[in-house]
Parts: sequence; C-alpha cells; structure tokens
Amino acid sequence: MAKSEQTFNKKEKEKKRLKKRELKIKKKEERKANSKGGGLENMMAYVDEYGNLTDTPPDPANKIKVSAESIEIGIPKKVAEDIDPVHKGKVAFFNDSKGFGFINDLDSQEKYFVHVNGLIDEIKENDKVSFELEKGMKGMNAVKVKKI
Repeated sequence: MAKSEQTFNKKEKEKKRLKKRELKIKKKEERKANSKGGGLENMMAYVDEYGNLTDTPPDPANKIKVSAESIEIGIPKKVAEDIDPVHKGKVAFFNDSKGFGFINDLDSQEKYFVHVNGLIDEIKENDKVSFELEKGMKGMNAVKVKKI
C-alpha cells in the first residue's frame, strides 16, 4: 500500500484555512444582522445655509435666491486709480563704481532699488529726486529718476 500524500502540516494548513473562511462568513452575517439598513435614506447628507453637513434636509423657507448676473467668475476688474505715478524721495545710498543705489520715498518711507540704467540725471547721496516705480525681479525698482 502506498502512503497518503497529505502530511500532518498540510492537514493543519487546510484546517486553518477552513476555520478562517468560516470566521469570515460568521462576521459578515453579524454585520448584516446589526446594520441599520434603510439603504439610500441613511446615507444621504445635506448642506445647510451655513455650509455645515446635516442629516436633515434644508428648510425651503431659508433658501436664498441668487441671480446669475451677480456671480463674478474670475478676477474682478481693477478700478482705474488716480494716483500720481511720480514719487519724490531722497537718495539714501548710491555707488557710482557699481552703478546702483537706494532711494527712500518721502511719503511712505520705503526704500527702492535704483540702477544706473534707470537714471535720467546724475545723482549723489542726499539728493532729492523724483522717480517712477517699476516691478523688478526682487521688488519695486525706481526708474526715470530726475534731480529736483
């Protein structure tokens, strides 16, 4: 007679697998028995007028009508400002050899970078100047700088 092909280890693995399957089926049946059910009604969520999630539908009396024309899509158009583009300031520092310096605005007390390419007249430290601003790589730059 030939020996059985199933060893003790194979039998034990098969028993564990069957036990695991039975446990899984048992848990599934328990979940079904304990679930509240109701289907879609229990899964619905509503948003109230304040933007909070609730399980009750919103009151139609609190509904706000919005006209389509009042909705702005994108960036609102900028209103033209009547601000004088010419600023007045005082040269805080200027290096002739390197060709750059800084100007302090008299109104806002902010410092602006100035390069030799943005000069109309030659300037030195402590000169009063008028200038316009231009967006540069690291901030606002003074351009069209004239002595007053």
